[in-house]
Amino acid sequence: MKLYRLFFFLFLMTFAVQGFSQNSAQLKRKKEAIQREIELLQRNLKKAANAKKLTLSEIRALNTKIDLMQSKITVINSEIKNLDNQIHENTNTVRSLKEQLAHLKKEYAGMIRFAQRNKNAYDKMMFVFAAKDFNQAYKRIKYMQQFGQYRKKQAAYIQGTEKNLNNKIVILDKSLKEKSNLLREQENEKEILGKNKTQRSAVLNKFSKQERQYNQDISKRKKQQQAIDRQIRQAIQREIALAKKREEEAARAAAAKARAENKPAPEAPKAKTTAGYLTATPESAKLSAAFESNRGGLPWPVAQGSITEGFGRHREGQASYDNAGITIQTAAGATVRAVFNGKVSRVMNNLGTYFVLIKHGEYFTVYQNLTSVSVSAGDNVSTKQSIGVVADTGDIPELQFQIWRGSVAQNPQAWIAK
Repeated sequence: MKLYRLFFFLFLMTFAVQGFSQNSAQLKRKKEAIQREIELLQRNLKKAANAKKLTLSEIRALNTKIDLMQSKITVINSEIKNLDNQIHENTNTVRSLKEQLAHLKKEYAGMIRFAQRNKNAYDKMMFVFAAKDFNQAYKRIKYMQQFGQYRKKQAAYIQGTEKNLNNKIVILDKSLKEKSNLLREQENEKEILGKNKTQRSAVLNKFSKQERQYNQDISKRKKQQQAIDRQIRQAIQREIALAKKREEEAARAAAAKARAENKPAPEAPKAKTTAGYLTATPESAKLSAAFESNRGGLPWPVAQGSITEGFGRHREGQASYDNAGITIQTAAGATVRAVFNGKVSRVMNNLGTYFVLIKHGEYFTVYQNLTSVSVSAGDNVSTKQSIGVVADTGDIPELQFQIWRGSVAQNPQAWIAK
């Protein structure tokens, strides 16, 4: 029973270590992903610094970089905590295995002494012949055979326990070294974070000295974005109006056909909601449902990027404005991809850059600030298909990405994959 308890304990510890390994691997992947975002933002910030012109994009990139560095430190803290738990568990396991090993060796030593005292054939024969009857003699023979087998098993158990103990000690040493490395990494990240906060203070100080100029820049950008957002809303309203017109024309055609065939006129269609008009056909209804079912799992519109401005109301200095989508900083010349199957509704040039509007049944996606496009209105596109390239006008390359349900803007962060 003691041996069974030992192996059951080792079985549970194996699963605990596997669980730790999975959790540790997830934390490592998360840390690596954060580091890739930090490196991308750093390249963009270096490029902006070389241009010697402070922009709002640079301030957003710096703020996002600092947030990401704080997130990375949080992940490192989680890794350290995870390792502490594993070190504690393995320390307890090593202690328990040492106790089990000492107990097994003590039992084995007792069996060896007993075997030494009864090792000659005469003693064994006397033990069998001293039985009261044949049945007891047979049992004594079987007992001696089983005793020998059990002694061999005990020796194997001792060897297995010693091997397991040595493995656990190696893992424990490795964990202690890994923790030491993580603590050094944590200190290094804190030092870099401090330098970046100092840099941000200098940037914001520069910003405050030239606040009037930047407020004018914000006002200009705000007007440009409002003009583009109006165009997007108008394009969506046209799609809704066209869908409504198609349905009305179909109803009139059905009524005319009934009159020509001298049949009762079909019942007039009831007024529909925006969603009803946009999903009037089985194909558009299916596409809309498929898009909605992928909420939280849509691919990013660029292969690599970092969200530097979220959805909703924002304030910069004395100016405030609304972001109908999210702003994603990415690499220069990054390919822009459709996030889902759909049909290109509109491609429009605005102040030297393009925006693409794609219809997905009731939903629309908008890809803004493209230097070139590879699709045209009316084209069918598939998920992750290239539709253009992010503009790089000397400033930090950014993509403005929006999702609309009918004429209501949605928060894209709730739709794209984490």
